[in-house]
Amino acid sequence: MSGDGGLRERKRSETHARIQSEAVRLFLEQGFESVTLDQIAQAAGVSRRSLFHYFDTKEEIVLSAKAGFPAVVAAAVAARPADEPLLDMVENAFADLAAAPRDPRGVALARLISSTPALAAGDQAKYDAVERALAAALAAQKGLDPDDLGCRLAAAVGVDVFKLATQAWSSGATETPEAVGHAAFARLRELAAGRT
Repeated sequence: MSGDGGLRERKRSETHARIQSEAVRLFLEQGFESVTLDQIAQAAGVSRRSLFHYFDTKEEIVLSAKAGFPAVVAAAVAARPADEPLLDMVENAFADLAAAPRDPRGVALARLISSTPALAAGDQAKYDAVERALAAALAAQKGLDPDDLGCRLAAAVGVDVFKLATQAWSSGATETPEAVGHAAFARLRELAAGRT
């Protein structure tokens, strides 16, 4: 019986991934507003009714493509040396992520999200989840209480810097996300030291 359950779950995961992949392909080719749920269902080889077993809206399909990002951030923090100061740990973890090879489709998806008001608003929830995961990862790496104020503050600042860098990058800035992030952290340290 567990074999049937495993097969069912694998098929469900494959269908979920196929719907997501086909929807993103259509959105990138035709624009978010132009694509209908019927087109997505047809491209994914499922009925419209079946599509609704996986996703309620087009927005949910797009945003689900970024659902694993909080875990990616937590892993990047876990890879940092535990004796690094908190802000350095956050800056360097995000720099490590930004320096990783970029999937052109991921770049296009980020630009689609930032340029589509309905998606940009929903994307904010991702940042809230990233902030929570980042604070928890910092606390774990440092051996501190999960609600440690320093970890929560470093996470909040880190996520805001990450948003600034992502916005600059997705709007076509010539600087890399790493450069924008490092510049923002440097400016933050100047402000904290009273150098305006």
